[in-house]
Amino acid sequence: MIRPGVIAATAAAFLATLPAPRGTARENPPGGPVTPRIDPDGAYLFAHMTKARYGVLHYSVSRDGLHWRQVNGGRPVSSDYHGHASIARGGDGRYYLVGNRSDDDPLIRFWVSDDLIRWTPHGTYRPDLKAVAGHPHPLPRIGAPKLFFDAPSGRFLLSWHTPNLDGSREDPERYWGSQRTLYVLSRDLKNFPDRPRRLFEWDMATIDTIVQPNGQGGYCAIIKDERYPSTNWPTGKTIRISCAKRLLGPYPPPGPPVSPNFREAPTIIRAPGKGDWLLYYEQYAGTGYGLSTAPRLTGPWYQVSGNTGVPEWDRYALPAGLRHGSMIAISKAQHDAIVAAFPDG
Repeated sequence: MIRPGVIAATAAAFLATLPAPRGTARENPPGGPVTPRIDPDGAYLFAHMTKARYGVLHYSVSRDGLHWRQVNGGRPVSSDYHGHASIARGGDGRYYLVGNRSDDDPLIRFWVSDDLIRWTPHGTYRPDLKAVAGHPHPLPRIGAPKLFFDAPSGRFLLSWHTPNLDGSREDPERYWGSQRTLYVLSRDLKNFPDRPRRLFEWDMATIDTIVQPNGQGGYCAIIKDERYPSTNWPTGKTIRISCAKRLLGPYPPPGPPVSPNFREAPTIIRAPGKGDWLLYYEQYAGTGYGLSTAPRLTGPWYQVSGNTGVPEWDRYALPAGLRHGSMIAISKAQHDAIVAAFPDG
């Protein structure tokens, strides 16, 4: 007679010889060592400012989307650009960069590049802020312009945030609570046939909005909820996501936070091999970058450990002092050319 314990041990030994299903604990046990994937032909560029040089263009690069290093010895890579760097690749294969001198600058400014190394001025746009439906009495302020190129329509989506109330000593957050995301469309960033409009119908303060195709024919808007956090608004100052079927929505109210409070300036890339989404956001002002990741833009999202100073905990790392910017996927050849053009020495 074979004892039950022997049967169980034999079955366990047999199961141990079978390949583990993807995503099981045996394949990647929670907290176990992780070897990031690297695409032999791919890399990433992070165009950003720094805490020491607000609004000035710097570059960091990565091969795996998780571990980043600054190029050019941490020095700026442009003497002309100023703004919260946002890069989009147009239908002509060239790269377009948007910025402004400050929120008080009435002009949104564009640069263009064939190689991400040399940027030349492309033009300017002065939005008419006085006739935005649903946004009465806007202040002459243009915050953090962002660019997204929509390949299906062949148009750029240019977005920014504008307030309609000044702050005060008694209520400084009134200014931020009145911010709304505005947008216009353009085929060439030289002609803007329509007036600015609000991107979202819901009446909530939003800044730092970026748009990302969801891979299923729709779009997701990644926003910062700019209300101040409280028991009445626990989602305040967090990164949230709203997804819609069309580029201009309508976007439903955003989902739950994918970041802690007091985070802003989201930027998103996809891990090599069309892996998980990597959503970075700044813990302001210049304290560090956090990372949340998910297999789909609709989730489930979780926060990744990084920049802790404890190597066995960390799954990602960025240089200290990096601030607002945008990450894009580039080729290995582009990565090598950028590193050669901006040597550390």
